[in-house]
Amino acid sequence: MRILFIGDIVGEPGRAAVVHHLKGLTERHDVDLVIGNCENAAGGFGITPKVAESLFETGIHLLTSGNHIWDKKEAIDYLDLQGRILRPANYPPDVPGRGSAVVESRSGETVAVLNLQGRAFMPAIDCPFRAARAEVPRLKREARVVIVDIHAEATSEKNAMGLYLDGEVAAVVGTHTHVQTADERILPKGTAFITDVGMTGPTHSVIGVKPEQAINRFLKQMPQKFDPATGPAQLAAVLLDIDEGSGLARSITRIQVHSDHT
Repeated sequence: MRILFIGDIVGEPGRAAVVHHLKGLTERHDVDLVIGNCENAAGGFGITPKVAESLFETGIHLLTSGNHIWDKKEAIDYLDLQGRILRPANYPPDVPGRGSAVVESRSGETVAVLNLQGRAFMPAIDCPFRAARAEVPRLKREARVVIVDIHAEATSEKNAMGLYLDGEVAAVVGTHTHVQTADERILPKGTAFITDVGMTGPTHSVIGVKPEQAINRFLKQMPQKFDPATGPAQLAAVLLDIDEGSGLARSITRIQVHSDHT
């Protein structure tokens, strides 16, 4: 089974990159399931029903998110209605939405996806490690293949989560920092891991933001409105090759494609 996981989709440029590249990638690599992180997809912050549905129309099967999932008020009720968008599972249990889902791949195999959020340099929510310990056994009763998105700031926290779940899930992939890392590997017990999948969005930007706005914030240390940059865009992803029998990974491959469309 081959699963394509697309890193944080940022604004209209990121959505355009998905439209431009996804069909070709799925055909070229014979992809069975596509997952994408959407927490920055609507104007750079959050998600709306309209934007989410447009991403599903591109061929993405399921969307994960992170700390910006609540930024658009339209998302609050939508999360309870649309089971293919996840918010981190370690938010308190009475918030809208769900933190995991089981979906059917193109090959007919079921895949479980778990969304977690880190706590280092992030909002103080419930422990992602304890949430994973509770959720993974439950999900494995429904699907042999489990993919985990750990949306976190600290590389150490993401690395720790990978090793914590090594041998229990097919892959632990990091999101949030928007810079693709070059540490993709199969951990000792068979779990695929990468610290950060990277950003799908405007190439000439500061992690997706207009450069002049980000630089002004660093120079003046004052509140600054952030907008997605424009211009050429990139798509960052990882391709996971999973053994359906064991539920563990054969390989993980970084993907980064650029285009000059705007």
